[in-house]
Amino acid sequence: MISDERILVTGVSGTIGSALARYLAAENEVWGVARFAEVATREKETFAAVATPPPTRAFSTREELEAAGVTVRAVDLAAGALGGLPDDFTYVLHLAWLRAGLDQLEDAFRANVEGAGLVLQHCRHAKAALVMSGMGVYSANDDPWWAYSERDPVGRGATAYAPTSPACKLGLESVARFCARAFDLPVVITRLNTLTGLAGTFPAMHIDAVMNDRTVVAPSDPTPHTPIHIDDMKWMLEPLLDAASSPASITNWCGDDVTTVQEWVHDAAAWADREAKIEVVPVPGSPAGARSDPTRRRSITGPCRTNFADTFRALFTEVTGITPSAAG
Repeated sequence: MISDERILVTGVSGTIGSALARYLAAENEVWGVARFAEVATREKETFAAVATPPPTRAFSTREELEAAGVTVRAVDLAAGALGGLPDDFTYVLHLAWLRAGLDQLEDAFRANVEGAGLVLQHCRHAKAALVMSGMGVYSANDDPWWAYSERDPVGRGATAYAPTSPACKLGLESVARFCARAFDLPVVITRLNTLTGLAGTFPAMHIDAVMNDRTVVAPSDPTPHTPIHIDDMKWMLEPLLDAASSPASITNWCGDDVTTVQEWVHDAAAWADREAKIEVVPVPGSPAGARSDPTRRRSITGPCRTNFADTFRALFTEVTGITPSAAG
C-alpha cells in the first residue's frame, strides 16, 4: 500500500475519487479538490439516457471527506484557479470530470482538457500522475464481443450518456501525453471500463431499476462489459503509479471477468422475483459492447482479487437488503 506520501486527488467528491481518497488517507496526507456543486447540479450530470440513478447519492460532501482525513478545497478547474494548492505533491490522481451535453462542449473542453493540463503543470514535480480516461476514446467496433485493446483505433466513438465524453477524453489524453514529455513527468493514462461495487455504478443503477419496475436501456443484445471493482482499483493504484513514465504509458483499467448487462439484469430480477425489462436502443457511432482487453493491465498489476459473480451478489444485497440465496 502507498504510504507517507502527499497525494492530490481531483474530482474527490465523485464516486471513484471519494473512495480512493478515503482509502489513501489512512496512510498518507491526501488533498482532495472538486467543484462541490449543489445536489441539483449533480443530478443533471447523471446517466439519465441509460438508466435512472439509484436513490442513494454517489458523491461525497466536504464534511464527509474531511471526517475521513482528507484536506478538502473547492476548485473549479475550468476557471484554472489552482493558486491556493501546494505544488509539492508526490502523487497526483486526476479523476475530475465534467459530464455535459453538446450544448456545453466549450465548457467541457475547458474543464476536462485544459483543466487537466493546468493540474499537471502545477504538479509537474510529482513522482507520478495517474490520469483517468475511459472507453469512450475507442472507435466503435460492430462486434459486441470485441475486446478493445490499447492498440485499437481511437477518435471516432460516441456514447449515449455523455455526448461530449469521446472528444474530451481524447483531448485529455493528448494533454496528458504532452505534459509527460514537456515536464518529464511520469504519467499513466488509465482507460476505465465499467465500475462496480458502489452505489451510482451501472450495475447498482440496474439493480435499482429492476426493484422499481423500470426499463434498463442497452445499446445492443448482448452488451458485454469487463467491470472493475472498487476494491481492486484501490490496491492497483500502487503498481499503476509505478508504471507511469515519460512518454506516458497507457492501459485499460478493467476487470478480468466478462459479463453482460443482460446477464446481471436477469440475475437481479431472478433474485428479486421480478421481471427483467431491457430495451435495446442502438446509438449511431457508439460501440455495441464495452469489453476491454485486460492483458496490458494484468502485466502491470497481476490478476484481480475479486470476481464479478460474488461481488455482484454482494452489491445486490447492499442495494436491496435481499440475500440472493433467499430470494429464489
